[in-house]
Amino acid sequence: MTAPSTYGLSTQARNLQWLLTDLVEEVPGVNSVAVVSSDGLLLLSSDPGGAAGERPARTKGPRGASANLATIVSGLGSLTTGAAELMDGGAVKQTMVAMEYGSVFVMAISDGSLLGVHATPDCDMSVVAYHMALFVGRAGHVLTPEVRSELRQSMEKTP
Repeated sequence: MTAPSTYGLSTQARNLQWLLTDLVEEVPGVNSVAVVSSDGLLLLSSDPGGAAGERPARTKGPRGASANLATIVSGLGSLTTGAAELMDGGAVKQTMVAMEYGSVFVMAISDGSLLGVHATPDCDMSVVAYHMALFVGRAGHVLTPEVRSELRQSMEKTP
């Protein structure tokens, strides 16, 4: 995983980065993770590791796979929120898209931000969803406006 430097970040921002790193490294089948703000900006991300024999990640976009995942997460969040409004379904809690070569999971965080995970097709979906829920539970109260601003600025400095 390639993560932005935590040098100079607040304790809360470093803890969020640690939680994201833990999610990627500890959950089998997780390729990459992105946290996107309610206005669609990338706050936290990981880059896919790409083990031998895996399908290569696409790296188009300004920051490669991380930016692509953030765009997908933001779009799915917007689409599902609109669908829920049309159907009087209430707030969207999670979304999952299963594809031939992987899955994308999106889970709402309490402040309107979204957690997105790209996983392998053979991942245990219940394990991924469980660990995402743990992340959301731990991160929700920490993503204050100040921390979101700090994370945005650190992502802008990341090459």
